[in-house]
Amino acid sequence: QVQLVESGGGLVQAGDSLRLSCAASGRAVSIATMAWFRQPPGKDREFVAGITWNAGRVDYADAVRARFTISGDNPKNMMYLQMNSLTPEDTAVYYCTMRWKLDVTVPIHPNEYDYWGQGTQVTVSA
Repeated sequence: QVQLVESGGGLVQAGDSLRLSCAASGRAVSIATMAWFRQPPGKDREFVAGITWNAGRVDYADAVRARFTISGDNPKNMMYLQMNSLTPEDTAVYYCTMRWKLDVTVPIHPNEYDYWGQGTQVTVSA
């Protein structure tokens, strides 16, 4: 089994930055695909960014492509999301997720992932 634990959320002002972390335990992530999703209040869960470790490919949602950066540290089983120039529209619960597939591209639908963290709240005030 895999456990994912997110951290780094909080309350910030528009224009600020945050760095989210995801710690994976249970199995090495070197052959997995990992991603960040978010769920704004009253809306469906949506793809934010993802990375396929085996192919080394990353992908971003258009809304965050110029502002967010996904990265990871394989030996430490960690994944990060650096979020810059935050806006109130970024307010959401952010989830770390993983699947055990040798993906070439990053899946963007939540039902394609197997494991989820508990989420961390990001609130951006105007």
